Amino acid sequence: MDFTQFAISELVTYARKYAPGTVLLDLRITGGVVEVVVWDSDPVLSVARDADGGRVGQRGLEIVLAVSQGFEAQR
Repeated sequence: MDFTQFAISELVTYARKYAPGTVLLDLRITGGVVEVVVWDSDPVLSVARDADGGRVGQRGLEIVLAVSQGFEAQR
């Protein structure tokens, strides 16, 4: 699995796990840039947590930040 597939998997898994309803995925490829937009119905804005070596799980957004050129969350 490449980094793009991995990031998409993490974002969609996160949305399906925490959002109470619909999840939408929009994927755009322009030149060599892949833009992934995941929309979910959770009213709480998703944010990456601070690194914590003792935490088990809940590292999806940390992983996305590590393998992506950018990340933005908005309502």
